[in-house]
Amino acid sequence: MRFKNWEYPIIEDGKPTKYNWIVQHTEKLKLGHMTDIGAFTYVNAQYGVDIEDNVQIGSHCSIYSLSTIDNKTGRIVLKKNCKIGTHSVVMPGVTIGENSIIGAFSFVNQDIPDNVIAYGVPARIIKMIESDNKNLDSEVTD
Repeated sequence: MRFKNWEYPIIEDGKPTKYNWIVQHTEKLKLGHMTDIGAFTYVNAQYGVDIEDNVQIGSHCSIYSLSTIDNKTGRIVLKKNCKIGTHSVVMPGVTIGENSIIGAFSFVNQDIPDNVIAYGVPARIIKMIESDNKNLDSEVTD
């Protein structure tokens, strides 16, 4: 387990959590167990954001279920054990697959399948993740 004493954070609409990340439209956020969301991350859940168990999101990320520039909307799904690097942006309607890793400063505007490493602007799949490396973090304890 990553955290021995993990507890669901108190999340108030538009107010920083004790970890200094913010969610708007909290009623449309589904937050899994043992998640780790970095400081200064912003989540707009107006059209739904599902963050499954053991997801890690770096600091300064932006997760948008609504884009006011092009009026695109859609549920975002961050599947179990995926990791999103610092300063990355996830756009409406995107699903990031189980165990996948998004490199820092990436712009994710399309679905990313399970078990891959992707990064860039826009994010592109760089390589597959070998099956014996998927759960390395599950043995680390804080």
